Amino acid sequence: MSTQICLIVAIALYLLMMIIIGVIFSKGNDDTGDFYLGGRGLSPLVTAMSAEASDMSSWLLMGIPGLAYISGLADPFWTCLGLAVGTYLNWLFVSKRLRRYTEKIGAITVPEYFSKRYGDSKNYLTAVSAIIIVIFFIPYTASGFAACGKLFNTLFGVNYLLAMIASAIIISLYCTLGGFKAVSTTDLIQGICMSIALIIVICFGIVQAGGMGTVIENAKNLPGFFSLSSMYDQASGTSQPYGVLKSISMLAWGLGYFGMPHILVRFMAIGDPEKLKMSRRVASVWVVIAMGIAIVIGIIGLALSSEGIIPYLEGSGNTERVIIYISEYLSTFGIFPAIIAGIILAGMLAATMSTADSQLLAAASAISSDLLQDFGKKKFSDDTAVKIAKITVLIISAIAVVIAYDPNSSVFAIVSFAWAGFGATFGPVMLLSLFWRRSNRQGAIAGMVAGAVMVFLWKYVISGLGGAFAIYELLPAFIVALIVNVAVSLATPAPDKDVLEVYDSAKA
Repeated sequence: MSTQICLIVAIALYLLMMIIIGVIFSKGNDDTGDFYLGGRGLSPLVTAMSAEASDMSSWLLMGIPGLAYISGLADPFWTCLGLAVGTYLNWLFVSKRLRRYTEKIGAITVPEYFSKRYGDSKNYLTAVSAIIIVIFFIPYTASGFAACGKLFNTLFGVNYLLAMIASAIIISLYCTLGGFKAVSTTDLIQGICMSIALIIVICFGIVQAGGMGTVIENAKNLPGFFSLSSMYDQASGTSQPYGVLKSISMLAWGLGYFGMPHILVRFMAIGDPEKLKMSRRVASVWVVIAMGIAIVIGIIGLALSSEGIIPYLEGSGNTERVIIYISEYLSTFGIFPAIIAGIILAGMLAATMSTADSQLLAAASAISSDLLQDFGKKKFSDDTAVKIAKITVLIISAIAVVIAYDPNSSVFAIVSFAWAGFGATFGPVMLLSLFWRRSNRQGAIAGMVAGAVMVFLWKYVISGLGGAFAIYELLPAFIVALIVNVAVSLATPAPDKDVLEVYDSAKA
């Protein structure tokens, strides 16, 4: 009983701290620029950790270890390699250009940037972008709420639905109170919590499994587990081929970074764009280390299951709970270990909350600022606009709670689909808007629509054909969106002279 109390106290203190941060920053949101972008005043460290903490959602501590546990090294390795490369390239090529461009044209959201970049006076680009954000962000947010529900259900036997709703309320509360500054500050703290959690779990797990040699030996006994060209099939206990095309498609995860609104907005919010180099280094190093440790945790968890220390887990939905079981086992060693376990679980909450809050804010801005004000031509006072944004956060949270109703849904599966959606719809147009002078409004709209349609078509129709078609939908959808964007831009009139002048000025 005392260990459970320690776990509850540690988690409760963490959640209370998040709410307090929201209250502290609630006094600094005088207008929508403050609420959505923090007044473009983030430090390099907060920018880096906020971007990566909001990126590394619950799938870092649940999805990646679960994937390694159930299938071996190939799937998580190629996925994480693509993400690591994508992270670095996004910071290297996109961050500074986007920061300067958005400040020059006065854009505070990604849809608003697209509209002003292409001189879209009727804001059709804003509307299309905002709708895409809502379509893919609400289920993405729901996956975060589901992860919280799984956590409390597994640990304390609390009803999944009640735990999930309570988590959603807390996230919505500090998000509506403090806006972007609160979200970014909590992201920094959550990134630190995630780091501590990863280090403690890997050290404890290795010791309890009997050393790294035992962990490796256990995995070696499973066919294809340590291969990069084959994967372990848990259901049959056999090795299955992992072809070159499959590896390339998983590397394509890195393409998603160019289109993630909740990451791109961090680039727009840094105070001094010249300090983005420091942010890039911090972010890139942290991502590589964090994902590497997450893969190892999955392998360690399998060894602990083989030793009978934690239950043997089957199915992607259950294997994602491996770190929860390891933490629960740690808490049985006494009061202090239980407190440490509570910190680990707080880190898991951090991984989920740091992404969910960013997604809520991005989706809220898409509806309240981009759709209602820019496209709908409704002009509100700053005070009214902030209130509408907060109400929008609550409404989106409620919809996400409904979507997260099923406790058996896979966090990794939901995240991968939403990631593909944003990567294919926003990635190509973001790159072309920054690096190709000739791209125009018609091409941008056509590319976005083509990318969104192809994600759904490939996921639910074409991939079912199997063989070479059974690849991650982001890769073909990104290519199609890029081609359509370029083709339509060349087939339609060049951008207006004033649009080109702004482009040249921003580039200079």
